[in-house]
Amino acid sequence: MTTAFPSAADSFARLVRRIPSDAWSGPGLGEWDLRSLVGHTSRSLTTVISYLENPAEREDIATPQEYYARVNPAALGMDPAEVAERGREAGRDLGDDPAGAVDALVSRALARLNAVDDPLITVLGGLGIRLQAYLPTRTFELAVHSLDITRALGISFALPPAVLEEALVLAARIAAGQDGDTVLMALTGRDALPVSFSVV
Repeated sequence: MTTAFPSAADSFARLVRRIPSDAWSGPGLGEWDLRSLVGHTSRSLTTVISYLENPAEREDIATPQEYYARVNPAALGMDPAEVAERGREAGRDLGDDPAGAVDALVSRALARLNAVDDPLITVLGGLGIRLQAYLPTRTFELAVHSLDITRALGISFALPPAVLEEALVLAARIAAGQDGDTVLMALTGRDALPVSFSVV
């Protein structure tokens, strides 16, 4: 495997094990409580598992940054409320032992990945993408939402360097196709990014 996904998955699982039992119903992100935020994040594991069971016949998406351009709620005509509910449902699916459930998902996902090379898989929207192009998008999601979780908890937590690097590189590549000059000026101290600016 050539991505930081395994490290991101293991790091996420370690973080979830640190969540106090009385924090799960507390604030998470936006309209999500912490359980829903963790559930949404865990979908980066469940989708790897399920998509490996759905081979694609053609490659519609060639790169991780193209994935973000084509597989998003707006492009697919999805209701944001539906996305939010998926997070809540995934949180409920973690059951009475969320940390144990996440550990099990990590084990399943990594075991499945170790058994394959780089197949074409079918992702949301019925689009085909190579596994090795899809995994960096999951590393990105695990990294960003792990940081969301640490903010919600008010704890210190450091992403593994390879995970942080892969997520940052992908963010820059996404930005280059949208507002690259804006991001470059901000990263070099020329300007500040607009309020609530996001590349995804």
